[in-house]
Amino acid sequence: MKVLRLICVFLSLLPLTGAAPLTPSRRKLDIDSFEFVWKRIQDRYWDPEQLEGKHGGLNWQAVHDELLPKMQSAANESEALGVLENMIGRLHLTHFAIIPNEVYSDLDEPSGGEGITGLDVRVVDGKPLVTSVASGVDARPGWEIVRIDQRKLAPVLDRVARMYERATIRDMMLVRAVTARLDGPVGVPVEIEFLDGENRLLKRRVVRVRPRGEVTRLGLMPAASVWYESRKLPGDIGYFTFNLFLDPGRLMPAFEEAVKTCARCAGIIVDVRGNPGGLGVMSMGMAGFFIERTDQQLGTMYMRNLPIKFVINPRQPLYKGPLAILVDGLSASTSEIFAGGLKDLGRARIFGTRTAGAALPSVIEKLPNGDAFQYAQANYLSDGGKALEGAGLQPDVQVENRREDLLAGHDRVSEAAVEWIQAQRKGN
Repeated sequence: MKVLRLICVFLSLLPLTGAAPLTPSRRKLDIDSFEFVWKRIQDRYWDPEQLEGKHGGLNWQAVHDELLPKMQSAANESEALGVLENMIGRLHLTHFAIIPNEVYSDLDEPSGGEGITGLDVRVVDGKPLVTSVASGVDARPGWEIVRIDQRKLAPVLDRVARMYERATIRDMMLVRAVTARLDGPVGVPVEIEFLDGENRLLKRRVVRVRPRGEVTRLGLMPAASVWYESRKLPGDIGYFTFNLFLDPGRLMPAFEEAVKTCARCAGIIVDVRGNPGGLGVMSMGMAGFFIERTDQQLGTMYMRNLPIKFVINPRQPLYKGPLAILVDGLSASTSEIFAGGLKDLGRARIFGTRTAGAALPSVIEKLPNGDAFQYAQANYLSDGGKALEGAGLQPDVQVENRREDLLAGHDRVSEAAVEWIQAQRKGN
């Protein structure tokens, strides 16, 4: 059984039709899927007392006994799916869901391999737009991707958009549907058709390369490449961005050095757009460079066996100037905890668009009937008592890069943060 481990995911489903009568073999697969989902929740839900009916919770065994006959008598796939949704719906939590196979296949990686094209992508107004381009790739920010290997993206994105119409992870899943087709084996080319800034169709053959950065491994998680960038922006403003909260042995010293060299800067920008998270403990360490008091925390993660408090440890050098954090719909997990915690503490101003609302460690597993089951294994509340899961972090300043901005070479989100920092300097 293939398992996709995501750092954090939240799903929201729309009913799908499937009126064809169930065959005996399909019925057995649906029943097996029912038992799989029930057992996973029984074994891994973070509050077993709730499943035992304590504190106003559920009798999880009674839920099983009530719904199993309905699964056994389901007339078609729609009814079988409805039984599964009914069961997980008893939890009243938005981050548990069944992903129908036809949507799951749009999000899976059909080509396999770890090669990338060097194109960073966001879906804006339903259009997959290039937001940045690696050196050597003949494309430009603002170009729209129309086809990948002769396959039109519009129908795929339309299905995914309808599936996640009410979900905070909508942006994340739309981009995933694109990158699943861009990525593939290293050295193997992919044919991409673009709509350029003058709305001309252009075809490019891009050879996939290894991801930038250094490869790091953590436990049983797949290897990941971690990169970071640190520089000074005009106006004496420090800027730091990175793709994952991983590889602390390299990333944390680099972040410390960036803060140290910016001790007298007018402000610091930490850019976690597109960053899906990683090690939660790193958010505490990074926040420590901006928090002076010793009794502060970013929030609490409630695991099955114990709560984990994200306590901030003040660190040197301490930076007391203006701090801006950039986020978008692909900022998830530890990125949300880092940005949301510092916002709650009144220490940072947040710029961009609503985050993914995917703050919890979760897993997606393929079910016997071909659908997939996503479930969280913890709960998280910010220090201010706010739940990020399924809600996302709302920026203080809502700003998004449109196609015309990208084509003109502008990053409106970063520019808005710079303007705010400059205003703080003038105000002082």
